[in-house]
Amino acid sequence: MAILCDTQIRERVAIEPFEENAKRPGTVSYGVSSYGYDVRVGTRFKVFTNATSGGVAIVDPKNFTSDLFITIDTRQTGLDHILIPPNSFALAETVESFAIPRNMLAICVGKSTYARCGIIVNVTPLEPEWRGRVTIEISNTTPLPAKIYANEGIAQMIFFEADQTCAVSYADKRGKYQDQTGLTLPRVDGIPQSDSHS
Repeated sequence: MAILCDTQIRERVAIEPFEENAKRPGTVSYGVSSYGYDVRVGTRFKVFTNATSGGVAIVDPKNFTSDLFITIDTRQTGLDHILIPPNSFALAETVESFAIPRNMLAICVGKSTYARCGIIVNVTPLEPEWRGRVTIEISNTTPLPAKIYANEGIAQMIFFEADQTCAVSYADKRGKYQDQTGLTLPRVDGIPQSDSHS
């Protein structure tokens, strides 16, 4: 298994819109890098809070409800950022869409600019033949509110090309998050979700 360099990423991975890693003063960097692609966080966020549930809610992936968060779109607020409360987190979506080839796997890691501020980014692997915009989880591990800047870099995708093509891809399994267009809430097969795509 080999990691893809910038030239191979340009040639072999469908990323839309694709950006070069240019100098953008005052901006958290994004675009293709030596051995990865730095994605941008979009403008829509679901910030988790217990204020709307009286402080007694439980996060349950099998019974995920919209009263666990507030939805913020920076296009509507006119701000270039959102605030994540102390020791809380937000779900967000990438600006970029991906189509992972059948012989590849992508792993996401956080950017050092945010990591050094106590901001942790979590994304599960993008499996072979997965397609869509990526839903990411951004955790504020600090005791202070944290700013996240919309339309700027948030994490890096690293692409691994296998020596042999898998027998069953994500598309073959008809994965539940296939072709998601953006910020998608947790789903468990066979259980309807109350707010799965708002």
